[in-house]
Amino acid sequence: MELPAVADEVAVDCDAFRIYRSGKMDRLCRPARAKDVVIDSGTGLSARLFLPARSADTSKNMKLPVLVFFHGGAFLIESAVSPLYHGYVASLAAAAGVLAVSVEYRLAPEHPVPAAYDDAWTALRWAAEAQEEWLAEHGDGARLFLAGDSAGGNMVHNVLMRASFEPAPRVEGAILLHPWFGGNTVVVGEDEAMARDMAVIWECACPGAVGGADDPRMNPMAPGAPGLENLRCERMLVCAGQKDWAAARDRAYYAAATTSAWRGGVWWVESEGEGHVFFLQKPDCANAKELMDRVVAFIAGH
Repeated sequence: MELPAVADEVAVDCDAFRIYRSGKMDRLCRPARAKDVVIDSGTGLSARLFLPARSADTSKNMKLPVLVFFHGGAFLIESAVSPLYHGYVASLAAAAGVLAVSVEYRLAPEHPVPAAYDDAWTALRWAAEAQEEWLAEHGDGARLFLAGDSAGGNMVHNVLMRASFEPAPRVEGAILLHPWFGGNTVVVGEDEAMARDMAVIWECACPGAVGGADDPRMNPMAPGAPGLENLRCERMLVCAGQKDWAAARDRAYYAAATTSAWRGGVWWVESEGEGHVFFLQKPDCANAKELMDRVVAFIAGH
């Protein structure tokens, strides 16, 4: 009599391979090659680069847009090399056909803000200089993009504003994924208790904040903040989740950009029924795939 078949259990599951209890192994297709590089040995600033696999019909001589990505985590946690962000940025690089530079910036409270902003600025200029091997061989410096989620989206905004006051490379497009903005006075649709909690987190990350959550780096619409007409990119995609605690601020930011004197184009994407950075926790859900498609289309100029 034959024994019933027993499902083979997975012992190890990672990007490159999957090993089963029986000893069987599956080699998995990686969406992109990755390597780590040092940008500034003095500060410890580094990045993980992602180079998408080339399709058989793609010319090896064709240069790829360069996308500089800033991870989220309230300026306090997470990493460009964590499984969460490695997986997301690798998938983004493969789907959009970009050479991605995922920045490993310094975190608070050990390195209070503005250390993260300074690292983001340094990383942008470093990527544009294209002295690194992959960037020199495969990157198209004329097609430079910035992207980030949550605190990383906030960093994108602040880098673009800094670029209006200091020499900077041309940025074709910016992608703000559920960016974290705040303020001392709640806006329509914003949860007051959550806004208070996020203000405390901001002041932990940035103890030198002027005006608390109304510091212009956290509240771009605060009185005295530089106008959004100073944004230095040609087009922008602002994304939020319908149930995201940051959605009210993100809508206000989008509205302010559209009504400002900024000459760039701005688009809005709202994912129905979804919360903050849902696409990281549920990358295979329908809304995450739709959002990825929108990001890819934006980079392609569609």
